Amino acid sequence: MPNNVFAFKQFNVKQDKCAMKVGTDAVLLGAWVEPKNAKFILDIGAGTGVIALMLAQKTNASIIGIDIDLAATQQAQENVDESKFKDQIKIIHTSLQEFVKVTDLKFEMIVSNPPFFEQSLKSIDEKRSNARHADVLPFDDLLNCVVKLLDEAGKFCLILPTLEADKFKNMAHKKGLYLSKLLRIKSRTDKDSDKRHLMQFEFKPNEFSENTLVIENEERHHYTNDYKELTKDYYLNF
Repeated sequence: MPNNVFAFKQFNVKQDKCAMKVGTDAVLLGAWVEPKNAKFILDIGAGTGVIALMLAQKTNASIIGIDIDLAATQQAQENVDESKFKDQIKIIHTSLQEFVKVTDLKFEMIVSNPPFFEQSLKSIDEKRSNARHADVLPFDDLLNCVVKLLDEAGKFCLILPTLEADKFKNMAHKKGLYLSKLLRIKSRTDKDSDKRHLMQFEFKPNEFSENTLVIENEERHHYTNDYKELTKDYYLNF
């Protein structure tokens, strides 16, 4: 399989046209969220379409993936069209800020692997910068749109680095979104600090659950049983 194609158990993801390739963050989010009885799911910043495809594998919901980058949406559409989930997923080239103006839908689940760098040096590659930096989708805009689009009993799930996650959690609370589920991600067993936070928000303050997952043991590419268990339905080698 060429490097520009990432093979999963039930679908393939072409990524040669996308600024951001398939990464651990997207796979963690797609594997972690639980759509359950969701009828409509929104994937904000769909990129290659990998998260939408992962969710389609475990739910019958109708899924909309949006992205501001035209090449990404074209590639996501190609990936969807070549999958067995093509009738379940719709890819739209638009910004979240524009999408919220034109849709009447309410979503039982919203997911996002959002841009998060706010002050770091930008890449020369403008598309990669847009995918990684929050200028085109500031946290405040993201939250305002989610509040409008999320069903009153819906769930909003995303992944962020630890520092950005703490900031986002405080901003979300001020807008009436409460953290109901948290998964702390550590890269290795010999590392003390969290690398990422997977967070689930809801409008009503429900019982809070918190867990930690370590990706690798002390040797590189020696994955923990917890990580294998979470991603086994997707990765070929697990």
